[in-house]
Amino acid sequence: MIYIYNDYGGTHTTSLAAAFHLKKLPTDRPLTKEEILNVKYFNKLTSDDFGKLLYHGEDEDGNPVYTIGRKSQKLVIPAMKNLSTLFLKKFKEEEKIIFSNTSHTVPFPMSIGGFLSRGLKIDFLGVPLLVAGAKICTNDIIQLVEHTKQFAKLTNEKVNVLENKEFK
Repeated sequence: MIYIYNDYGGTHTTSLAAAFHLKKLPTDRPLTKEEILNVKYFNKLTSDDFGKLLYHGEDEDGNPVYTIGRKSQKLVIPAMKNLSTLFLKKFKEEEKIIFSNTSHTVPFPMSIGGFLSRGLKIDFLGVPLLVAGAKICTNDIIQLVEHTKQFAKLTNEKVNVLENKEFK
């Protein structure tokens, strides 16, 4: 199984989702500012990183976890799905690939904070909003990750795209 969390920027909710998936963050209490800011890739990516698969580690079952920022390119994930399907058939692989969209978990403060910090390089305004946004969406991200893992165990399809619109 390969997990790929995706959204517009690939640096905030995707990084948090990967960290929760890999059990690098606690789920039984609110996150601290330090825990949020120390998440791998959280608020650290640049425009050069868009469209790149970023490896975060292997989960407890040995499954690799990746993230990708797709910008406004709605065709990135369908293209990756088609390419993945082609490769799995061509090389007769039995791997499952799960693309899980974290976009619907992004709260308004995180959107503004990401724009200020990543877009305008105004960290003193953007970072506090990102932290506040991360605290707001933590439970939704935890639920999204659990949903993604459960779906992956139950599906027979080799390549799946989860839009996760219910996590608003």
